[in-house]
This record gives sequence, structure tokens and C-alpha cells, in this order.
Amino acid sequence: MVRRKRDAYVDSLELELGELIESLDLGQDQKRYLRSRWLDQTAWVESRATAARDRYYGLRLTTIIGAVLVPALVSINTSHGGLNTAARVSTFVVSVIVAISAAVEQFFHFGDRWRSYRQTAERLKTEGWLFLQLGGPYVAEGATHATAYPKFATRVEKLIRADVDVYLTEVAVERDKQKERAETG
Repeated sequence: MVRRKRDAYVDSLELELGELIESLDLGQDQKRYLRSRWLDQTAWVESRATAARDRYYGLRLTTIIGAVLVPALVSINTSHGGLNTAARVSTFVVSVIVAISAAVEQFFHFGDRWRSYRQTAERLKTEGWLFLQLGGPYVAEGATHATAYPKFATRVEKLIRADVDVYLTEVAVERDKQKERAETG
């Protein structure tokens, strides 16, 4: 299996937030949770959002550019037999590429995945920054990271669970739709 080169932004995010975690006045177990659950999940979702966006853009651009090229290729009117054959073959090839690109995006839903991952990544980052700054739901007189930690861990787990629920619901719904199409098709 070939692994993609990690996104420089994700690496810098992990480094910066990892340093902030280490500077907090928390126990080692709490810091371990912050690194292994919150930071790791944030980095993972961030990288998945980037990968899904790149795939979505690549497929959509291929579809759009190909869809523009097909009418241009069809309109080529040549009297030269070899050139006419080349134009027809090119039209066919570009049409197939457009159809494949559109079908792959329809099947994998990279655009939907990108938006879902992006939303989860931003929610996790926002929750982390609020915790690190003791802001939002963590504001209380005399609040410390140690006293705010239980609420933070609970809220992060809810965000992760909600993300998993959305993913499972979307996968299950799509699987059922595909099964219906196969049965009626």
C-alpha cells in the first residue's frame, strides 16, 4: 500500500498543538488523551478532508473540462479521413473519461466526504482552542485546564461519535440505495 506524503499543514498543526498540550498543567494521562484521542483524531480528519477535497476537485475538473471538449471535438469537420478518424476517436475517449470521472464521484461521494470531514475537523479544532484558552463552555471563575478537562473529554467524544454516526448513516443509506437499484435494475 502506498502512503501519501503527509500534508505540511497537518504536520505543523500536530507540532504546534502538541507543544501546547505539553505546556498545560495536566496529568500525564490527560495529556496522553489530548494527544492520542483529540489531536490524533483532529489530524486524521484534517488529512482525510484534504484527500477527499483533492479527489473531488480532480474528478470534477476532469468532468467539466472533458464536457467542454466533447462538443468542440464533435464540431471538428474535416474532410481528411485520418484527421476525421482521430477527431472521432478523441471524442469517444474524452466522453468515456468524462463518464468514468462522473461515475466515480457519484459512487464515492468525495464532495460530501470532504464537507463532512471539513466540518468535523473545524469542530474538533474549535473545541480544542476553546479548551486551551479556557473559553466558551470552559469559562468559569477559577477554571483551570484540570477542572475543565472532564467537560472537554466528554464534548470531544460527542463530536467523534456524531461524526461516526453521520458516516455510518450515509454509508448505510447509500448501500441501501445501491441494493434497491440492483434489485430493480
